[in-house]
Amino acid sequence: MNTDSTIALTRELIARPSITPEDAGCQALMMTRLEALGFRCHRLRFGDTDNFWAEWGQQGPLVAFAGHTDVVPPGPLDAWTTPPFEPMERDGLLYGRGAADMKGSLAAMITACERFLEAPPSTGRIGFLITSDEEGPAKDGTVKVMAWLKEQGIAIDYCIVGEPSSSKELGDTIKNGRRGSLNGQITVRGLQGHVAYPQNADNPIHKALPALQALTARHWDSGNEFFPPSSLQITNVRSGTGATNVIPGDLELWLNFRFSTEQTAAGLRAAVEQCFQEHGLDTEITWDLSGEPFLTAEGALVNASREAIRQELAIEPVLSTSGGTSDGRFIAPYGVEVLELGPINASIHQVNEHVRSADLPRLSRVYESILSKLLASA
Repeated sequence: MNTDSTIALTRELIARPSITPEDAGCQALMMTRLEALGFRCHRLRFGDTDNFWAEWGQQGPLVAFAGHTDVVPPGPLDAWTTPPFEPMERDGLLYGRGAADMKGSLAAMITACERFLEAPPSTGRIGFLITSDEEGPAKDGTVKVMAWLKEQGIAIDYCIVGEPSSSKELGDTIKNGRRGSLNGQITVRGLQGHVAYPQNADNPIHKALPALQALTARHWDSGNEFFPPSSLQITNVRSGTGATNVIPGDLELWLNFRFSTEQTAAGLRAAVEQCFQEHGLDTEITWDLSGEPFLTAEGALVNASREAIRQELAIEPVLSTSGGTSDGRFIAPYGVEVLELGPINASIHQVNEHVRSADLPRLSRVYESILSKLLASA
C-alpha cells in the first residue's frame, strides 16, 4: 500500500460513505488533524447538513480552502470493479467514490498545511470552509457558513476551492469563474376539452410554441473574453392526461439559463416574462437562482496559483470558466478572490471514479506553494 500521507488520508476519507448530505465522520477526521496544528474549529450544523469552519492565525490576510465531504450516490454497485467505499489502488490509480470529487483535494489541503506550518509565517491566517451539502440542494452548506462568517466579522481574502478542475493533466486548468445558473418552472394555463370540439377548448401547447420558439432562437449575448455566450435550454416538458382524445388544460415546462457576466438573473427573468406576456399567455412562473456568474480576474490568487503550478508541475495552466456551478458562487459575492484547483475531472460522478495516485502528493505541494506565495511575504 502507498504510504504517502496525502494518499493515506484520501483513502481514509473515501472509506467513509458520505452520500449527500451525510458526512459519515469525514469532517471529524479533518478537524482532528487541523486541531493538532493549532486550528480553532467551529462545528456548524444547519438543517441536516454538517459544516465546519477552522482558522489558524490571528492577523493578516486570510487564505481559505473550501470543499465538500459529501459525494453523489455510487449508482449500480455491480458496475464497480471494486466496492465504491473500499479504496483500491491499481495501475497507478486510486479508485473510490469521491477520489476525484473531492476527497483527494481535501486530503491535499490538510497535508499541505501540515508541512507549511512546520515553519509558520509571522503573520497571515489560514481557513477551512467545509460542507456536506455541495452535491445536494446546497441550501444549508457554504451559503449558510458564509453568512455566519459575516456575522462573526471574518472576511476571507483568498479562497481555493478543491473542485476537480484539471482536464488532461493535473494543473492544466484553473477555474477562475463560473457562469450563472437560473432555473424557471413554468405553467401555461389553457382549457381542457375534447379533441373533436377544439372550439370549446384552449390548447396551452399550441399557444406556448411561438413564445418558446422566440426564446430559444433569441441571441442573448456573445459572451466576452472570459465567458461563452449565455444559453437557454428547455429541460422538461409535461402536459396531457395520457389520453389521445383530450386537449390538455395546462402545460408545465422547466428551463435553465447558463449565463455570462453580460446578463443578470433579474434581466433574464424580465425578458422571459415579457415574451410570454407579448404572446398573450396565462402563466405562473417559479424562479430558482442557483447563482450569479462570478469571475476572479488577474490578481494575487491567480498569479500565485499560476506560479505554483509552473514551479511544482512544470506546465502552463489556462484559465477557464467552463462547466457547471460550484460553491464558489456563494463565496465570491463577499468580495473574495476565488478559484478552483483540483485533480483531473474525467471520472467524476461515474462508476469506478478514480484519481491518479501520483497526482495527490503533487497537488498537496501546489497548495503548499500557493500558501507560501500568499502568506510568506504578508
